[in-house]
Amino acid sequence: EVQLVESGGGLVQPGGSLRLSCAASGFTFSSYSMSWVRQAPGKGLEWVSAINSDSSSSWYADSVKGRFTVSRDNAKNTLYLQLNRLKTEDTAMYYCAKDSPTVRISPVRENYWGQGTQVTVSS
Repeated sequence: EVQLVESGGGLVQPGGSLRLSCAASGFTFSSYSMSWVRQAPGKGLEWVSAINSDSSSSWYADSVKGRFTVSRDNAKNTLYLQLNRLKTEDTAMYYCAKDSPTVRISPVRENYWGQGTQVTVSS
């Protein structure tokens, strides 16, 4: 059974930083590109970032480019997202997911997604 468990969220002031983690199990993590997706209060799902299976390539939404960094540790089956220079508009629930064209263009929450981790940026 595919399982993704996100952690690392919290309350942070504007300009602050957080590091999110996503622990994966139930599939061959090292064979899959992975994505981060977020959902702000009252809004739809928004693709944030992706990384390919061997970390040789990564991609970012324009809204987070230059501030967020995606990485992974295939030995630990874990995906990370470093959030720097946070803004109030980054407030959202953050999810990890297997990457796909659908996840990037029009993400839909799948059954295997985790509960997410809440990031709140507020002074």
